Amino acid sequence: MSIDMIQRFLLEDLDIRGAVVRLGPVWQQIVAGRNYPAPVNALLGEMCATALFIADALKQPGRITFQLRGNGPVSLLVVDCDERLNLRAMANAAPTVAAAPLRELLGDGQLLLSLDSPNMREPWQSIVPMQGDTIAEVFEHYLGLSEQLPSRLVLAAAAGGAGGVLLQKLPDADLRDADGWHRATGLAGTVTRDELLVLPAEELLTRLFHEETVRVFTPRQVLHDCPEDWDKVRTMLRSLGRAEVEELLREHGEVHIRDDLANRDYRFDADAIEALFDDKPPTLH
Repeated sequence: MSIDMIQRFLLEDLDIRGAVVRLGPVWQQIVAGRNYPAPVNALLGEMCATALFIADALKQPGRITFQLRGNGPVSLLVVDCDERLNLRAMANAAPTVAAAPLRELLGDGQLLLSLDSPNMREPWQSIVPMQGDTIAEVFEHYLGLSEQLPSRLVLAAAAGGAGGVLLQKLPDADLRDADGWHRATGLAGTVTRDELLVLPAEELLTRLFHEETVRVFTPRQVLHDCPEDWDKVRTMLRSLGRAEVEELLREHGEVHIRDDLANRDYRFDADAIEALFDDKPPTLH
């Protein structure tokens, strides 16, 4: 398995399913130029890995979004992913954030989830209390509620990459092996941060579950495909009205639109704003 992939697997004799995520260049694109403090990077990377585990189950076109909101030095973590595994993410945080437990970083927080699909009249939304001291524990709680399956997550993230392992106990697991879930989660708990960030999936699974029968499935590529969309931004500015946009131009000398999820900036000078409202073709620089 190369980098920027998710690979599903099954511990056949134990009736336990799982997946391995490895992120490298995609993760680096997501955080390029953002200068997040290291603890924020770590939380956001772990959320990205977790979102892929969940988005990989989307069976039709759609986009699932996860938001962790709080009143601490990290006020917002957002990750969204569609059925193609096109991943986007962002964070709002204080300029300086020291390493601390999740509850200290987010304060009083909650997990917001939404699913939007072309065949839905409006997005489905849910709010879940933030229970747990780590990103892994928060989403283990969520998966237990939403999928009714005991789940174990082991996550890691650094400047160069992110990764994780998910295990889920299927309904017949105890009939197959009464000690199987305890044994599998114990083994998963031995994985090191470096192993999660460096090892190919199949090598990682061999190290962890060398005494089990492991069936691996075809890996899927993860994307960060966020092309510029000037037409969308122009439409948004027109909807504000000429007076409001020109007021922004007078105040700031330009109109700057920041698309945090796509990690893109759009800037309009006076000539571009005039062309926008006079329906003239924009000047190319």
